[in-house]
Amino acid sequence: MTSPLSPVGITAVAALLIVTACASQSTSEATGWFGTHDGVPPKASKVYICHGFGCAYKTPVEYSRQDLARLRAILASGRTSPDAERQAIARAVVWQERRVASTVGSQDDIGGFDIENAGVSGQMDCIDESTNTTSLLLIAQRHKMLRHHRVSAPVARGFFLDGRYPHATATVTEKKTGTVYAVDSWVHENGKRPDIMPIERWLAEGDRWFQSS
Repeated sequence: MTSPLSPVGITAVAALLIVTACASQSTSEATGWFGTHDGVPPKASKVYICHGFGCAYKTPVEYSRQDLARLRAILASGRTSPDAERQAIARAVVWQERRVASTVGSQDDIGGFDIENAGVSGQMDCIDESTNTTSLLLIAQRHKMLRHHRVSAPVARGFFLDGRYPHATATVTEKKTGTVYAVDSWVHENGKRPDIMPIERWLAEGDRWFQSS
């Protein structure tokens, strides 16, 4: 008879399953995220900015030719290498958050764990942030603004049993190496540079914003 797993063993197995599941998420089509998280995928040059937590509100924002030219210029600054492009992607996320703030009312969006703002228009949880960043990146990809990366599906971590609050992030995958990178804007207030790191590191991180609350 097989010996039952100890509580520690059960947690370890559960953690392994979560990591495996999250890694597989990033290989799926990014557009599949929208249907399962109440988002609306971008259409042509229009994005639907999620806010209010869990995409409770979806505000359409049409990017003008001038907007697309600005986005192209930002991303073109990173064409020399994958690392440079990731830095450019971070700048593009900052640009979008500032660009849509007055329309969405998100200029005072609080970063990190802020459950007291659930349902508040203009405030964003990680589902909103992951969806919005993915929308931006899909627009960039559609207009051939990305050289070194493709847009991959958002990834989730944390399930309470491992002591971490559930959290999600947008991702990109480096074409040459297949390495997946988190593009996590939820941890900072509106218009600040997102965290970008290999997904393995992101998955292994403790959720310091939840633990410190």
